[in-house]
Amino acid sequence: MVNVVGLGYIGLPTALMLASHGVQVVGTDYNTQLVETLKGGKTTFKEDGLDELFEQAVKAGIQFSDRYQETDLYIVSVPTPYDEKSKKVDASYVEKAVEAVLAVCPKGATIVIESTISPGTMDRHVRPLVTEKGYVIGKDINLVHAPERIIPGNMVYELVHNSRTIGADDREIGEKVKEVYASFCQGEIVVTDIRTAEMTKVVENTFRDINIAYANELAKICRSDNMDVYEIIRIANKHPRVNILQPGPGVGGHCISVDPWFLVGDYPGLANIILAARKINDSMPEFVLERVHNIMKERGMTDVGRVGLYGLTYKENVDDMRESPTLQMLESMEKHLCGNLVKVYDPYITGDIVPNQYHDLDEFLENIDLVVLMVGHDEIKQNLRKLAGKVILDTRGIVCDMADTVYKL
Repeated sequence: MVNVVGLGYIGLPTALMLASHGVQVVGTDYNTQLVETLKGGKTTFKEDGLDELFEQAVKAGIQFSDRYQETDLYIVSVPTPYDEKSKKVDASYVEKAVEAVLAVCPKGATIVIESTISPGTMDRHVRPLVTEKGYVIGKDINLVHAPERIIPGNMVYELVHNSRTIGADDREIGEKVKEVYASFCQGEIVVTDIRTAEMTKVVENTFRDINIAYANELAKICRSDNMDVYEIIRIANKHPRVNILQPGPGVGGHCISVDPWFLVGDYPGLANIILAARKINDSMPEFVLERVHNIMKERGMTDVGRVGLYGLTYKENVDDMRESPTLQMLESMEKHLCGNLVKVYDPYITGDIVPNQYHDLDEFLENIDLVVLMVGHDEIKQNLRKLAGKVILDTRGIVCDMADTVYKL
C-alpha cells in the first residue's frame, strides 16, 4: 500500500493515477475539509480529465484520510515555497510531513519526497530527522527523491507520458520505486542519485525562466524604442536555430516563479544569470501597470475604476492562482492606492478573491473602458467580438486586430 501525503495540485493527481492503475492507495492531508470533500466524491480543483480519473480511482478503492498510514511506501508531495529574505527553500512542510511519517512507519519503509527541493535539501533537512529518531538510513529507512514533472492544464496526460527521475541512495531501492511509478508512467524513468535528481528538477524550471526573461526583456527594449517585439520575434524565429518565446505579464505558478530562487539562495554570487532572469520576470507586473498608466494618459482616461483586468490565474484554462501576475499587479496597485478600484474577472475563479471581482463576462465588460488581457483563456479567445469598442492592452498576444484601440505589451 502507498500512502500519498499531501493532496494538492501534485499529490492528488498522483494518488488518483496510482490507484486507477491497480496500486492500493491512501491519500493523506492535514486539511480535514479537503479530505471530507474528497470522501464526498468531489475533486478540489479543476483540471482536464481529473474528474474522470477520480471516478476510476474511487472504483479501484482509493481511500482518503487525515491520518498517516502504517505502510512500507510513502510519497510526500507537500508545498516547498522559498524564504523571501534568504531565497532558500522553505522545507518546513516537508520536515513536518517526514516527522509525521516517521512516527508511524515500520522499519524498512521507503519515504519518497516528490516535492520540488533544492540540491542538498535531503542532506540538510530530511536525513537529520531520520537519524535523530534513531533510524539507520539505508537499513531502517530508505530515502528517495522523485520530483514531479507536470503542468497544470495538462496534468493527467503528462503524468502518463512525461519521463521521470528517481533519485535514490541505493540503486535497488530506486528500481523498486521505479516499478511503482511504471504502473502508470509510459515515459522513460531514469534512476540516479538523490542530489542529481534534486538539481535536475530545479535546473529544468530555471532554464524555462531564463528563456521567458529573454522574451520579456526584448519586450521592454522594443517598447522603449517603439518597435514591435512580436514581429521581431516572429521573424527571428524563422532562423532554424532560434526559438524565442513570447513575452507576457510575468511568471506565475509554483514552479518557474519559485524554483530558480532556490539556486539563487544556495549559490549567491554564482547564480548571476538566474538572478537577473528572476528580477526581469518579477518586474513584468509593474511594467504592465506602467503601460496601463501611459495608455490612460494618452487617451485622456482618468477613472481607474473603468479599468478591467481579465484573468486571475497564472495561465490559461486552469484555476491555479499561485504566484499569479495579476495578483502581483493588484498588490502593486494597492501601493498606489488604486488596487481596490479596478474591475477583475476570471471565468475559472468562482469565489470572491479580490475587490470588484465579477463573475459574468458581459457584466464585467459593461463596466469598463480599458481591458487588460492578463490571461489567454479560451473563453476570451472565442469572444473577441465582445471587446469591440474597448481600449485593449493585450499582454498575451491574443488580439490580432491592429486597430488604434489595441495596444501590445
